[in-house]
Amino acid sequence: MELDALDRALIRELQHDARQTNRDLAAKTGVSPSTSLERVRSLRERGVITGYHAALDLQAVGRPVQALIAVRIRPPARPVIEGFREWAARLPETIGLFVTSGAHDFLIHIAVPDVNGVYAFVIDRLTERREVADVQTTMAYEHVRSSSIEPAAPERRRTR
Repeated sequence: MELDALDRALIRELQHDARQTNRDLAAKTGVSPSTSLERVRSLRERGVITGYHAALDLQAVGRPVQALIAVRIRPPARPVIEGFREWAARLPETIGLFVTSGAHDFLIHIAVPDVNGVYAFVIDRLTERREVADVQTTMAYEHVRSSSIEPAAPERRRTR
């Protein structure tokens, strides 16, 4: 998907502050408000911008303890993998989920009130599932998130 310099500037500014007015966004990117509005609408329609959300402080919402939990599923069949994925993604402790290759099938990022919450998640939720063959838990001391994602640079075409 082609993104020009204006698309990139709009994306950068929206990632910094998605609540800013369209007028402010236009001023920061050097275009008219109507151009800004139309380009942002196009980015949404093309699936580049998939939504807006509020970032929460996990400590402030009572979930300061984070862990990454690697899970191996057996049998490794599509319906089993998809069923587990849907189930795990809906759990209130889950704040992120990756379907992976290698020794484990999933990496689940959880946030809970305390270490006992991690233990309860593993013992009471995960190991109760028959398809769970192995679980490895890693406590996270700190989680640093990137505040913005820069689109990949466009490929340069070679001329001969």
